[in-house]
Amino acid sequence: MDRVADDKPLYASDGPIRIGVSSCLLGAEVRFDGGHRRSDFIVDTLGRFVEFVPVCPEVEIGLGVPRETLRLVRASVAHPIRIVANQSGVDHTQAMNSYARRRVAALAAEELSGYILKKDSPSCGMERVRVYGPSGMPARDGAGLFAAALMKRYPSLPVEEEGRLCDPHLRENFIERVFAYRRLRSFFSSRWTLGRLVWFHTMHKLCLMAHSPKAYGELGRFVAGAKRIAREELAARYERAFMEAMKALATRARHANVLEHMLGYLRPHLDDDSRGELVTLILDYRRGLVPLVVPIAMFRHYVRKFEIAYLRGQVYLEPHPKELMLRNHV
Repeated sequence: MDRVADDKPLYASDGPIRIGVSSCLLGAEVRFDGGHRRSDFIVDTLGRFVEFVPVCPEVEIGLGVPRETLRLVRASVAHPIRIVANQSGVDHTQAMNSYARRRVAALAAEELSGYILKKDSPSCGMERVRVYGPSGMPARDGAGLFAAALMKRYPSLPVEEEGRLCDPHLRENFIERVFAYRRLRSFFSSRWTLGRLVWFHTMHKLCLMAHSPKAYGELGRFVAGAKRIAREELAARYERAFMEAMKALATRARHANVLEHMLGYLRPHLDDDSRGELVTLILDYRRGLVPLVVPIAMFRHYVRKFEIAYLRGQVYLEPHPKELMLRNHV
């Protein structure tokens, strides 16, 4: 993971990167109507860099294809949400909840780095799933029963819905979190030391600054005082805070602030014209005239040319494979 040591891309990690995914998004014909919801981005683009672990809760609890549609219902605010067949009214809640507990626990062996769910699904929807009340009118305030169990069991795991991945900012955020989570889990699975944690934190400083300046400061203070914290507690608290910070969207203004921060490291090496060109690029990016990839490419050039060790070791310059072209659209 250390570019200074072996020139390996900083987004890289040992072993495959596995992502759980609703089976229908890979093209499996498992939906209630016998169809699928294949996502070209998930299969053809992201699939070049990860291994998928497909899951279809409704089929895996024994429902056939095709089948009755399901929906979430709630008798009142005080009652738990149930999942029932839309026409026959057959209640599948116990079967789904029991299955979800077992399946989610078993996913630990897969060492997932992320999960992509089918939106609006009563089993897999992440948020804003229709929940029908006594009046028969739905409120979009639910989550699929399997999705809820997944997110409760793995609160730091990057989870997203396929519909939201159409938004370039949400897509870039999710993929960055997937690779960050894989690096983090790989790190804590190794024989890590406090000194190595300082190194890991240092190489992610600019990423944290772009996502959450507040968390950037808080995590820095946390690591500085880590000697007083038990090892297991330290790992758990750092993971939780790190992934929560990365979940915040990196805005254009925050990216521009990070670019200006990096410029400070390059000033001693640049002539007036080169420095002015970089300042103009940052301003153009801040104003929305160019995508992030444009100033980043210039910074990467100068960091390599002048061998700026601190910036060369920053994941921010290459948080995920450039072939995904995620920063071409933010």
